[in-house]
This record gives sequence, structure tokens and C-alpha cells, in this order.
Amino acid sequence: MEDQRVKIETEHIKLDALLKFAGAAGTGGEAKLAIQEGEVKVNGEVCLMRGKKLRPGDRVELPGLALVVE
Repeated sequence: MEDQRVKIETEHIKLDALLKFAGAAGTGGEAKLAIQEGEVKVNGEVCLMRGKKLRPGDRVELPGLALVVE
């Protein structure tokens, strides 16, 4: 699985916003559901906090997709 790079212009981005921004979730509701159901890993660990602040270098994994914040 190849990492998809996601460039942000701010210091950080919240997990649910990243999923929407990168197209991994169509809506905020879809992002929230995926996070609540434990489908999302941040830096190798399941993350249930949709407001988790991600900074450049963080890696987010979903089934079949990996995103790296730049």
C-alpha cells in the first residue's frame, strides 16, 4: 500500500477534517463513524478521537489507504 501524501498549510489538522480533505470520507459523518468504529489508525495505533491534532509526519491508516501529513 503506497502512502498518499496530504499537504497542509496550517500547523495541524484534525483527524476527521483530514479524512474529508483527503477524500477518504465523503462527509464528516462518514469520517466520525469510521473513527468511532476503530477503523482508523494514527501512527500505528487505533485512534478513537476525531479531534486528534495531526502534524506533518503523522501517518493515518484506514483499510486499503495510508495518508501521510506533510
